Amino acid sequence: MRHIINLEVENHSGVLARIAGLFSARGFNIESVSIGKADPDETAHITLVVRGDDWVIEQVNKQLNKLIDIIRVTDVTKAKNNFVGRELILVKVNCSPSKRIDVSQIVNIFGAKVVDISKSSMTLEVTGSESKVNAFLEIMQSFGIKDIARTGTIAMLRDFNG
Repeated sequence: MRHIINLEVENHSGVLARIAGLFSARGFNIESVSIGKADPDETAHITLVVRGDDWVIEQVNKQLNKLIDIIRVTDVTKAKNNFVGRELILVKVNCSPSKRIDVSQIVNIFGAKVVDISKSSMTLEVTGSESKVNAFLEIMQSFGIKDIARTGTIAMLRDFNG
């Protein structure tokens, strides 16, 4: 099962290396990792996407809680659908001037943005759930994908529980 784990960590060098080392030493794989500085400069937020059964995820959480640089570990997928998760992707597609209208229509349907145009390509930005991003990529393959940059999932718990 896929789990999204949010970490609040002390913002100094070596923290990510210790987290990666923990996963590597135990044979666990990180599917994606996103890092951003939090409001106070002393902390950062890390979002990890990890696949594993309940035992693997329990071990991951226990081991992460043992690291001194980690302030808080939250498995947001335990909150069921009570979280917001998003992914950002930039995709460059082959696009001659005659195909721009077709690509633009698809961009509008997905709520995406055109962020760059050249004579032979368009660079598009899509933000949304992993399934939305994957659906967009599947459709864009018919135009020919030249390049992709993908953030991986970031997530936050909802305040409203109703």
